[in-house]
Amino acid sequence: MTTTCDFRPPGSDIPAQDDSKSITGQIGNTPLLRLDNIAELNEISPKVELYAKAEWFNPSGSVKDRAALYMVCDGESRGLLVPGKTILDASSGNTGIALAMIGAAEGYRVRICLPATAGAERKRLLRLFGADVIETPAALGIDGAIVEARRLYALDPERYFYPDQYNNPANWQAHFYGTGPEIWQQTSRRVTHFVAVVGTGGTFTGTARRLKQYDPSIEVVEVQPDSPFHGLEGMKHMASAIVPGIYDPDLADLRIGINTEEAQAMARTLGRHGGILAGPSGGAAVLAAVQVAQKLSEGVVVTVLPDGGSRYLGDAFWDEGEA
Repeated sequence: MTTTCDFRPPGSDIPAQDDSKSITGQIGNTPLLRLDNIAELNEISPKVELYAKAEWFNPSGSVKDRAALYMVCDGESRGLLVPGKTILDASSGNTGIALAMIGAAEGYRVRICLPATAGAERKRLLRLFGADVIETPAALGIDGAIVEARRLYALDPERYFYPDQYNNPANWQAHFYGTGPEIWQQTSRRVTHFVAVVGTGGTFTGTARRLKQYDPSIEVVEVQPDSPFHGLEGMKHMASAIVPGIYDPDLADLRIGINTEEAQAMARTLGRHGGILAGPSGGAAVLAAVQVAQKLSEGVVVTVLPDGGSRYLGDAFWDEGEA
């Protein structure tokens, strides 16, 4: 049993398949959207181009398909994931959904530890893909889910493949070999600034490292919630959380803190004025990218929309205020 692994580094033992018709073969190569309406609304110089990667075009609907596929492929190549084992991890939603989708496609059982605060849509998607969902105390957030996943794995390590998305180099490597080259090519090598939110740190770390390899002058900007108490699911306030092992605190040229309500307002603005239904973390990413772009006289600013807004439609913020 092997999955479709499109993000293989040179010389990798990760198996490759010519299987473009499989569901996992559709992961990656997402569109790069130009946000002209958002740029105009925010009085950004016409010589500054503002773009966002639309990651909901991945099969399960988020950027996490990339890391999930790469971690599964890496596990198979190293003999850690074999038929009969259950994939176990902690997730605030999107990585769990991605692993559940891949598990359903490839015949693996999946168990996900998830904070009870995760939205109903995400819980439903996990179960629709056949995952066993273990809800952890809401007050402990994602850190409580991480602790529970570690506990379960320690109790029966032979039963599980524990990719451990927060500490697995395959997470950021998916973006080093996938997202980074895509942005470089889609901007015709003109990208000057890269902006991304951090949760595990995989998207930012892998993409930023690759872009810096292409051109060290590219400015890479990391986006976090502005306080420990926030409503931006999937994002981490690193100063108050269990810091992922793959997070590189020295990589960012600039770090921006974003307020939850302002990120939610930008998500509404993207829908009402851009025709783009993005999640709250996407709102945070675009808000930070706008702040970067407003300070430039010219340049090409690229950010990542981690998922679409449809899995957050039960959240009340969509009906608040005017965008």
